Amino acid sequence: MKNSYYFIALLLIGLSLNQNCKNPRQGETLLQNESTVADTTFSGIVTSKFTDTLDGKEVRPYILKNANGMEAVFTNYGQRLISLMVPDRNGHFEDVVLGFDSLTPYTINRGGFFGATVGRYGNRIGGAAFELDGTTYHLAKNSGENHIHGGNKGFESMVWDVDSVSKNHIAFHRISPDMEEGYPGNLDVHVSYTLSDENALIIDYRATTDKKTPVNLTNHSYFNLKGAGEGDVATQIMQINADSFTPVDEGLIPTGEIRSVQGTPLDFRQPKAIGQDMEAGDKQMRFGHGYDHNFVLNKDPGNADGPTFAARVVEPQSGRVMEVYTTEPGVQFYGGNFLSGQKGKNGKTYIRRGAFCLETQHFPDSPNRKEFPSTILSPGELYHTTTIYAFDTMPSGGR
Repeated sequence: MKNSYYFIALLLIGLSLNQNCKNPRQGETLLQNESTVADTTFSGIVTSKFTDTLDGKEVRPYILKNANGMEAVFTNYGQRLISLMVPDRNGHFEDVVLGFDSLTPYTINRGGFFGATVGRYGNRIGGAAFELDGTTYHLAKNSGENHIHGGNKGFESMVWDVDSVSKNHIAFHRISPDMEEGYPGNLDVHVSYTLSDENALIIDYRATTDKKTPVNLTNHSYFNLKGAGEGDVATQIMQINADSFTPVDEGLIPTGEIRSVQGTPLDFRQPKAIGQDMEAGDKQMRFGHGYDHNFVLNKDPGNADGPTFAARVVEPQSGRVMEVYTTEPGVQFYGGNFLSGQKGKNGKTYIRRGAFCLETQHFPDSPNRKEFPSTILSPGELYHTTTIYAFDTMPSGGR
């Protein structure tokens, strides 16, 4: 498996290619790529089923490919990653992200956030409110008494503009207007995705604002390295680079404590099967109905602002490996506890715990927790964060 220095170099290359998301790079064509002529993708997606008009804007699929045969398919509805074709140790490709065969299921009940970029604030805000410079801002209560993933109509339910697209790169853009879903400030957001020839999906987020506002963007893809709809993920081996986590109350709002993972089911410092402690009687596991927790990533003091190794997942049968690197301070590991038999792509059923999410992020409820790293973006500042989902394979019997 490639080491972290490789991914730092990969990150720098990706950033150098994406310094200005508003303008197409050399060789790019606005609103054109292979999806213009392809009727069916490598993953079997029928492109016409993702072509529509919503909110007066065109919605369509976009296909990215790299030199090794990997394919990522996006829609500009919510910047959703529809499919991701990844090889196993024998060169056999499978779609490893959960999703649907057409656009319509994504528009119903917010589509379960499958594959979406979520915001303006990913994860939860306690009491659906926060105070900023003496003003209290009230948000939608869409998770019990709390707020989650940006409100009733968050970024996952918006049709995004496509600034540029090429064979392996796409850049999305929209302006979230002042007080959209209760958040102050006109937030100018650019998000780009690059499918590198090193088999990494690089996500680069940037935003500016004209008023102070909380910002916490993340991607909510559901992964199963055996293949989407191929059973549960209990035997997949997880490692998370975190000595501590943020414990939560019954509403899954952080208490403010930073707690050691030592002696808890949340200790993934050494690789272990996801299902090993899934049914542990620990109170935190009861609150989350399994894993749904923010992990505080261990930062390299010599590279405090650079990408941190966040997590590694190995699927022993296929040999597929996914590593996550991020400039964010945390990652939410969600174990698919509320998947409940949704009918997905190719007639597959998504059973409970049939996938995992690794959502890189600032901590939940940070606008109400001064002890947490700040998520407040001020005018004149640039919100900029990068996450890398890198794929590889390992020989049979490896770990």
